[in-house]
Amino acid sequence: MLNTINMLKINLYLFAALLSVSILSSCKKDKKAPIDAPSKIGTRDDLTKDSIFLYAKETYFWYDALPDYKTFMPRLTANVDSAVSKLTQYKLNPKYSLSDPYNHNKYLDKYSFIDNGGIAEQLGGTGGDFGFSIFYNSENDLRIKYVYESSPAAVKGLKRGYQITKLNGRTDLSYNSQANINFVVDAIISGSNTSISMTVKALDGTSQDISLSKGNYSINPVLYKNVYIAGSKKVGYLVFNSFTTNATTKLDEAFQYFASNNINELVVDLRYNGGGSVATAEDLVNYIAPSGENGHVMYTTYYNQLMQTGKTPILENQKFIYNNQLYSYNDFDYSVSGNIVNFSKKGSINVNRVYFIVTGSTASASELVINSLKPVVDVKLIGRRTYGKPVGFFSIHIDKYDMYIPQFQTKNQVDAGEYFDGFAVDKEDVDDVTRDFGNPSETLLAHALNFSATGVYSIGDGSVTSFSGISGAKADELTEEMDKSEFKGMIPAKPKLKRH
Repeated sequence: MLNTINMLKINLYLFAALLSVSILSSCKKDKKAPIDAPSKIGTRDDLTKDSIFLYAKETYFWYDALPDYKTFMPRLTANVDSAVSKLTQYKLNPKYSLSDPYNHNKYLDKYSFIDNGGIAEQLGGTGGDFGFSIFYNSENDLRIKYVYESSPAAVKGLKRGYQITKLNGRTDLSYNSQANINFVVDAIISGSNTSISMTVKALDGTSQDISLSKGNYSINPVLYKNVYIAGSKKVGYLVFNSFTTNATTKLDEAFQYFASNNINELVVDLRYNGGGSVATAEDLVNYIAPSGENGHVMYTTYYNQLMQTGKTPILENQKFIYNNQLYSYNDFDYSVSGNIVNFSKKGSINVNRVYFIVTGSTASASELVINSLKPVVDVKLIGRRTYGKPVGFFSIHIDKYDMYIPQFQTKNQVDAGEYFDGFAVDKEDVDDVTRDFGNPSETLLAHALNFSATGVYSIGDGSVTSFSGISGAKADELTEEMDKSEFKGMIPAKPKLKRH
């Protein structure tokens, strides 16, 4: 059946059987082409840049904000990254204000990028890095914020909360200069280096020297799960770090565990989850939603008007094979009526309240989960305002690249979905990277447990104490700066074809 097509695999792996159709053919015009159309003569780089613009002109969610080819002049951009970046400089942010920390971007698109296929592997559940990430607890206190099991970092015994006191021979790791931040991010997150050396201080105060090399490992996005007694309630706690396509089994195990413990409420920790597969997001929603919502609208996807009305001939160039038959992206159903997703309850837990732990790193598919549940269950948000990405994309393969530009927006059953500046939280506090996941004294988890037990987030005896030495505003600023190379997105799944 058509609904068994996995859109994420189709797009991220180029449909596994992607034909060698030249995307650059979209740039070819005859000799009588108008002056504002691209020439078929040019370097490979020229034609790639032309294709970036031409695909955006038909599939970009804000296609109507883009100028014509002659005005845009893609070939004059420095490289393919610059060409994609230029696309983002047209759709204005209607809430733009330099004094508003959540709307200080003049343009609405902070999402578009192009890569060489690395995102595909990551969202498919395969890591190829060091297997950990970092954040600051205070100006001179750099900490490990999470570690993936079986990763190179996990093999060396690294854990959340460990302090990094030396990195590649450098001891000045403070965030007091952009150069320091760039050094840290380049060494651990975004750089091309394949190995690093560190001195780390464990939670018990002991120090050790560590050498790490990048390696492949299977990503388990469930970093932690547990059940707590909060007053008269049993509260489940799930740390879910990425909506990878291999997450279904791990989610099922977690919710079977919660069901066997008869939980009354649930805390879902999405503080570092930038999104991923929409199919996995739907699974998470269906585990949490009440069974009474079965058959009711979860959310609706809205593609741009050209895609909805079939006026995207360029998508004929994106070919794939399904059931031994050749199709193109133009064969997908982009209509509103064809992109309504309904609730379909999974598992047996029945909770009337769910707490989401969030930060500025919480984005896209994570926000889709929150937005879809808001009308049907009591949702509480704890931490910092989320990233703000109600739009998603599928990859467009151009030459040796995968381009990701917004092509659709989602809205929940009450038509809410304009959260471009993120979701405000019910209880503000900063990420407590001094304590491991699951520690009931960890600030953000403690707020949820206290509210469950008493109806208030913090209590006067000081049992909820933040160990972070940075303000919320500084935490937001650092999150934005250090997350620049982290994936934030939602990629659709289970598409419908217009013809069989």
